[in-house]
Amino acid sequence: LERIREMRRNRDAPVDEMGVEKCYDSSAPPQVMRYQVLLSLMLSSQTKDQVTSAAMLRLRQRGLTVDSILQMDDATLGQIIYPVGFWRNKVKYIKQTTAILKQKYGGDIPRTVEELVQLPGVGPKMAHLAMNIAWDSVSGIAVDTHVHRITNRLKWVKKETRYPEETRVALEDWLPRDLWREINWLLVGFGQQTCLPVNPRCNECLNQDICPAAKR
Repeated sequence: LERIREMRRNRDAPVDEMGVEKCYDSSAPPQVMRYQVLLSLMLSSQTKDQVTSAAMLRLRQRGLTVDSILQMDDATLGQIIYPVGFWRNKVKYIKQTTAILKQKYGGDIPRTVEELVQLPGVGPKMAHLAMNIAWDSVSGIAVDTHVHRITNRLKWVKKETRYPEETRVALEDWLPRDLWREINWLLVGFGQQTCLPVNPRCNECLNQDICPAAKR
């Protein structure tokens, strides 16, 4: 962990410059800010940070609020968020979720993971990140493909896990809670720059001498 922190010291991975924490308007009212956090998380699924960031910028140029999205027709929303992954589905989910937020939560986002994952297009990873970024509350470890892959490579899970949700449960079982918040951004950036999905750059990694998966 210390060595990964060292490798991530420069904070110059795509997640640091264009991740969800950089996508919302920090000068917006808190409720609008929280909505923008949730929306950027929904857009980010199966999508590179650069693409999510650009889509959020285009949305924000039109004044990104619950009401502005509800007033926008599907075709326009699709044009703005394209080319995020699965953009057609995301148009549908964004519209449905935004309508629920308006009707049920007064235009704000829910304050619990349980309620967040009930929203169309919102999974556990997004819910834990939303709790962390929007509500400043650590509810669990946000496990995406990078965190899932790297923790398996490092054998931070007792036995190999197949799904991110399994990985989250396995990690939360032993990792001290005060480390939960940083694990996502730490490992996502590490996975974008060094511990790549295919052809990891083991020769550049400070952990090559102790990593079970290192190509020596």
